[in-house]
Amino acid sequence: MRQWGGRFAEKPHDTMLVFSESLSYDARLYDYDITGSQAHVRMLGKQGILSQHEVDTLTSGLEQVRASFARGEIPQDVTLEDIHTAVESSLRQIVGDLAGKVHTGRSRNDQVALDMHLWCRDAARELRAAVRDLQTQLVRQAEVHKDTVVPGYTHLQRAQPVLLAHHLLSHFFMLERDAARLKAVETSSGVSPLGAAALAGSTFPLDPAFTASLLGLAAVYDNSMDAVSDRDYLLELCFACSVIMAHLSRLAEEIILWTTPEFGFASLPDSLSTGSSIMPQKKNADAAELIRGRAGRVFGSLIGLLTVVKGLPMTYCRDLQEDKETAFGAFDITVGCVRMAALLAEGLRFNRAAMEEAAGDWLLMATDIADDLARRGIPFREAHGIVGALVRRCLEKGVRPADLSREELAEISEHLTPDALGLLDPRLSVRSRDYYMATGPRSVEAQLGRARSILEGEVLPR
Repeated sequence: MRQWGGRFAEKPHDTMLVFSESLSYDARLYDYDITGSQAHVRMLGKQGILSQHEVDTLTSGLEQVRASFARGEIPQDVTLEDIHTAVESSLRQIVGDLAGKVHTGRSRNDQVALDMHLWCRDAARELRAAVRDLQTQLVRQAEVHKDTVVPGYTHLQRAQPVLLAHHLLSHFFMLERDAARLKAVETSSGVSPLGAAALAGSTFPLDPAFTASLLGLAAVYDNSMDAVSDRDYLLELCFACSVIMAHLSRLAEEIILWTTPEFGFASLPDSLSTGSSIMPQKKNADAAELIRGRAGRVFGSLIGLLTVVKGLPMTYCRDLQEDKETAFGAFDITVGCVRMAALLAEGLRFNRAAMEEAAGDWLLMATDIADDLARRGIPFREAHGIVGALVRRCLEKGVRPADLSREELAEISEHLTPDALGLLDPRLSVRSRDYYMATGPRSVEAQLGRARSILEGEVLPR
């Protein structure tokens, strides 16, 4: 079935058919295509363009096609080109030539755009739900570890003590920005292009707003040319997926590091790990490594789609067929990785003793000593230099500050006293940072409260 065949004296070359078909990957749009066609038919009936009998016959026939396709009976024929033609061809087998009236006042240009809008809206919702599941697992772990102290890192070097819950919640709030982006994608994709036809609208008296309302879409495009050529909502989805994957890759990197014997901060269950084909002792965090590795594929999807749309003249060009595999791929990889990350977050078992031993390294409290000197009136830059000299002396001698005599401390600075060294306690260090946003216990409890309210759908004021 060739919708455009009347103009051509020759049939398409076999290579051309294979080269240009999209049915092999846009078949997943069948439900959206049928739903859009039913809404379009009902609008044609409301406008008096089709009779009520025609509307009933076509919508019923389309429902039969939906049931058939849901059973996996989608025709795999390259001559059909795409899912739109496959649906109409199958409808023709049920209602005969009346099927041709489905396309009244409509082009495949606005038809495919509608399908992608509907798919993108659902994809954003599904991905957002998966992000929520991952956030839930992070909060559950944070609840368990509200009093576990762990080194915080900068430059991948131990920096200052933090509560493990504080560290886990940093990932929660990164993901919350992802959830907000996905909510915005739901909104931007909730606009109907149907009624734009090929690019200029139709000579039939269509009612695009009525069709949009039937489809649960909040608005219609203001301009028909923009309607058929806009792919911003898919770019936004690919961007949202890319940022999610960047965030997941950061989380995965920490899981990989923490579960190594060198860190020994955590372990994963055997069910979420793999071994080696030659080294019997190995237990690898391969799921986290795959998440980290797949991020690049999603980034590539964003760049690919940007490249497709960057130089297109108005309005529809066949280049836009390339939006589907790109957007589908970005979504499929991302939602799979988010779900895997949720399993990893749930399965992590933390080694409190190893974390707290690492957090007990006195060097992590060096800033606390400098802050104490500053509170005594010493300019912070001078205090910083004093503590830096203390650090150098201890590292040179291979001792802790408590091992230095009063004379040695005084030699570094008259302001260094044994009292100042009482600050070298990781729990005291954490408790001293207890305003909202910092790592103190009350702050972390407040962050947990905000995280719980977000997951419950109510965002409390700070």
